[in-house]
Amino acid sequence: MSLSVHDVLLLPGLQAMRLRAGRAGEHHTVRWPYVAENASITEWVRGGELVFVTGINQPRDEANLRQLVQEAHARGCAGLVVLTGPLFIHGIPDSVLAEADRLAVPLIEQPYDLPMVVVTEAIGSALVQAQWLGSSRQQLIEQLLDASLVDATVLAHRAERLSIDLHRPRQVLVLQLDGTAALFHAQAPDAAEARLQAFRQTVLHELQQRLQALGHALPVVTQGDQWVALLPLSAQGTPDRHRGEVEQALLMLNAGDGPLRVYAGLSAVCPGAADLSRGLGQARQALVAARSFPERLGLCCFEELGVLELLVAIRDRSLLDRFLQATLGPLLHHEAGGAPVLVQTLEAWMQTNGHLVAAAQRLGVHRNTLNYRMQQIESLTGLDLDHAPHRLNIAVALMIWRLSSHPSSQPQTV
Repeated sequence: MSLSVHDVLLLPGLQAMRLRAGRAGEHHTVRWPYVAENASITEWVRGGELVFVTGINQPRDEANLRQLVQEAHARGCAGLVVLTGPLFIHGIPDSVLAEADRLAVPLIEQPYDLPMVVVTEAIGSALVQAQWLGSSRQQLIEQLLDASLVDATVLAHRAERLSIDLHRPRQVLVLQLDGTAALFHAQAPDAAEARLQAFRQTVLHELQQRLQALGHALPVVTQGDQWVALLPLSAQGTPDRHRGEVEQALLMLNAGDGPLRVYAGLSAVCPGAADLSRGLGQARQALVAARSFPERLGLCCFEELGVLELLVAIRDRSLLDRFLQATLGPLLHHEAGGAPVLVQTLEAWMQTNGHLVAAAQRLGVHRNTLNYRMQQIESLTGLDLDHAPHRLNIAVALMIWRLSSHPSSQPQTV
């Protein structure tokens, strides 16, 4: 469980602190308090700090205060606390308040007669308490997801104590980070590590913000390169809303031109806590399809899987490999070690229901080129593309090929 700027203002003994601007950001998470001693804070903060500006060791004029607001926004700080009184900073200028409102940076005024030691002690104690509570809530959620807590009485007692509603319907969302190897191949280790950690922090922050907006938020569980979140549904809510939220998050996270990107799998609705373990399995099945099929644009919901649900549930990979080899083996061997031109051609032809012109346009080639390739495919495989059972086998085999290879998520001209 996290401590927000709003929570800080409610702490006992801190009633003299007032939120003067940036109310839109009052739910920013506070990681720790930081007292600014320099003219700039850019080099000294990493995100999540509640920055205290005293003016005691560093003069603070109107321009500098505006600069601090802008730097706090750029570095992802939780907010700014400006100490005011007759000696150093007499008041907060209107232009600074306006800038904080524009950038949604919470700007708090603290009178000098409220001792800093009282404020930092209260925040520190609250952070320790929030960390303990958050850790306990996350542990319980992990136990629900792996179905390891089977005693109903113990479960109910812990859930009540930790304010977790076991009866609210939810969907399980799994996000998967991809592109780490490509990042470290393209950049020096130090630069790649810094970019990776910044991206991971961005993913977690975006996820937490959207969970807060949905209400009834529970902690995000981080497992390696995956994040698991439980999305709440109200009595009138529909899963379609969650799909739209996840789509928007993916668009934002994957907007950059770097190799790092995120894929998402979303489960069916889990009516209660006992269904969350099943929901996690569903979300991970959907995630496999999201990573394998370009047309899904990085997101798949379990209800959309269709026959893919059967394929990803087969634990014995040799069964799938044998079917793939029996159906498309000669074609795969022909293209081994090179670009899968004929396989992608066959896939485009299948996805356009055998429409030659549409398939050629999809691939960016001339129709005559496509005709020649289709003749090669029939010759290599011995399959009759007009024969319905053969086309069904081809469709399933292409799904297995996608699931096995995780090719680029972008359509290619071949």
